[in-house]
Amino acid sequence: MTEPRESGPPFSGRTVWTQGLSTPLREFLRTETGSAMVLLVATLAALAWANIGPASYGTVWRMPVSIHLGGFEVSQDLRGWVNSGLMTFFFFVVGLEARREFDMGELRDRRRLVLPLAAGVGGMAVPVAIYLTVNAGSPSAHGWGAAMSTDTAFALGMLALFGSRFPARLRTYLLTVTVVDDLVALGVITIFYSERITLPALLAAIGIFGVILLVRAAGVRRGLPYALLGVAAWAALFKSGVEPIVIGLAMGLLTYASPVARGDLEHATDLFRLFREQPTPELARSASMGLASTISPNERLQQLYHPGVSYLVVPLFALSNAGVTISGDFLARALTSPITIGILLAYLVGKPVGIIGSSWLVTWLSRGRVRPPVGWASVTAAGTIAGIGFTVSLLIATLAFDGPQLEEAKLGILTAALCAPLMTWVVYRVTALLPKRRRIRALLGTSESIVDLAAPVDPDRDHLRGPRQAPVTVVEYGDFECPYCGQAEPVIRELLTDLGDVRYVWRHLPLRDVHPGAQLAAEAAEAAAEQGAFWEMHDLLLGNQNDLRVRDLIRYAEELGLDVERFRDSLRGHAGAGRVAEDIDSADLSGVSGTPTFFINGRRHHGAYDIATLTSAVRAARARAALKS
Repeated sequence: MTEPRESGPPFSGRTVWTQGLSTPLREFLRTETGSAMVLLVATLAALAWANIGPASYGTVWRMPVSIHLGGFEVSQDLRGWVNSGLMTFFFFVVGLEARREFDMGELRDRRRLVLPLAAGVGGMAVPVAIYLTVNAGSPSAHGWGAAMSTDTAFALGMLALFGSRFPARLRTYLLTVTVVDDLVALGVITIFYSERITLPALLAAIGIFGVILLVRAAGVRRGLPYALLGVAAWAALFKSGVEPIVIGLAMGLLTYASPVARGDLEHATDLFRLFREQPTPELARSASMGLASTISPNERLQQLYHPGVSYLVVPLFALSNAGVTISGDFLARALTSPITIGILLAYLVGKPVGIIGSSWLVTWLSRGRVRPPVGWASVTAAGTIAGIGFTVSLLIATLAFDGPQLEEAKLGILTAALCAPLMTWVVYRVTALLPKRRRIRALLGTSESIVDLAAPVDPDRDHLRGPRQAPVTVVEYGDFECPYCGQAEPVIRELLTDLGDVRYVWRHLPLRDVHPGAQLAAEAAEAAAEQGAFWEMHDLLLGNQNDLRVRDLIRYAEELGLDVERFRDSLRGHAGAGRVAEDIDSADLSGVSGTPTFFINGRRHHGAYDIATLTSAVRAARARAALKS
């Protein structure tokens, strides 16, 4: 059977059908980062259009569009369809990511929910308080919702421009905070910015959502029933006066995320084998469904919708809403407007104060038991970059204002989005002036990471290379027949040579469904270990991955000068099978389904495993370990 492989850059492939269990987060970050540039282009295009042809800009987006289905009609202008229709998919993706974080991400440790929840709420409450203070006693105070929400795409995209100047965990922390931000913002839209409520339509929407819950409880996995019910709920909410985008978030939150089980992967391989032996349409359909069912609905739907939302929906929203006709009179009026000033101060002062202050307060109240996953300089950077409020802020502004007030609100939002990255750059420059040890502490912090490795390293049991008491431990789950493990082996050797204070652990994960010789090769390594030659056999096996038959294994034992009869008896009796099974069990407990999979100080390593990437990850782990010593 042809081995399933991944396409991608060198040192990024893994054997099996998945690259890693938490890679949806990395895919999410990459999509948000890349789409930030598209969003910026769309914003500039909207500004240019609104100033070159203001009449046509307004005419196009106010064009009425109606949908008729029998006696049922939904009618609104083109901008309304973008804001209330397409943006439903934006909030659907937000819901998916929130659920993924809760099921598989940082928030799977429920104790870690407190800090991002507090930071998210504080990062909204303080800006709102500032805006209301500036607009006290004015009708414009009604627009307070436009001064509180961070744009995830822009914020992560701008943060990526700083490269490795801030730790990678900062992006994850910012993402969890902005997920809370988006959830609260949608609640605000639903409660405070919906139109007059029509009760019968609202009850109909609630009833339809109840049907969705029943369908989900019945275990229905096909997308069509959910799509039809979701459209019906959206239409009912639209008629009720409640902002219908709430249904997108609700359905996203219902979509569970889960790691890929190795048993499901093996079942999918069996289905593919059947199709390979007898390529019929029925078996093709069975194999296709088997492959798809190994991936959780959350991951499949994120892969399906997130790129389209990031590269089409959100930029289209920016194009339809970010256009502001700028003139001298307008600037003179806007720069003294409490709306513009309130939004600017809310984002540039309120966001940093709210996020930093809430994070500090939770840390202080818990006496340090709950603390940010990064240092305080990084938390400050998260607060300043969170001052980019765009998508949801513009959406609320269009609901709260119209005419000149809406233009003033847009100017405040756009100006804050321009200034927030500059403030983050200042944070970086100030941090760079600190002495090295204080700078590392300020960036990385001293909080404990979530430990992904279920079975801790035991020097008396595990196969170790390097110092027994090294500050950094790299664990690899590998398969001697896996070509990617062979590709990684010289990288590991170079890593151990260049960084002398690293210990390396090999654990077995023979993927017997795709590598028929892997199990016996693992047992051969254990047979060699009985004679004190595990690593010598390890190196021979990875160097001869196409020759792992019994006679080859015995030849390797002869080359190493082992007691061949003892080695042969061990293989014949499968003496090492129990030890290999223990490693497989620990891999299952750690959510490992592919090889090679690396853990660095108990934390799962995602992404490439070339020497530069692994060295960077090891050095970060070493710096974090040094801060705790």
